[in-house]
Amino acid sequence: MIIYGIPNCNTVKKTLDWLTVNGFDYEFHNFKKNGISPEKLNQWCAIFGWETVLNKKGTTWNKLSLEEQKDVVDQASVVSFLLTHTSAIKRPIVEQNGKAILLSFNEGLYSEVLKNP
Repeated sequence: MIIYGIPNCNTVKKTLDWLTVNGFDYEFHNFKKNGISPEKLNQWCAIFGWETVLNKKGTTWNKLSLEEQKDVVDQASVVSFLLTHTSAIKRPIVEQNGKAILLSFNEGLYSEVLKNP
């Protein structure tokens, strides 16, 4: 299992704590430090939808001008934007067996998906 995110994010911290308490082994990928590929972003957009992968509630998005925000209109523009603004990726993203299965953190959903595959 690979958890993608940034370590100072509260939602990522909650996720990692939950995984640890529940006995899951995982690898953490800090996309702020280690980057992320366009292929990976496109995979996530195909699974979750580009509108969901882009975090419009965070500081990175809110610091943009309205003009800059208007340029992010489809999957291609989102992927391009997220490659340079990794903090605007909704997080964490959980991959198991090479496939993204969870986005963000919801304890009930995590219990359902990870404990009862």
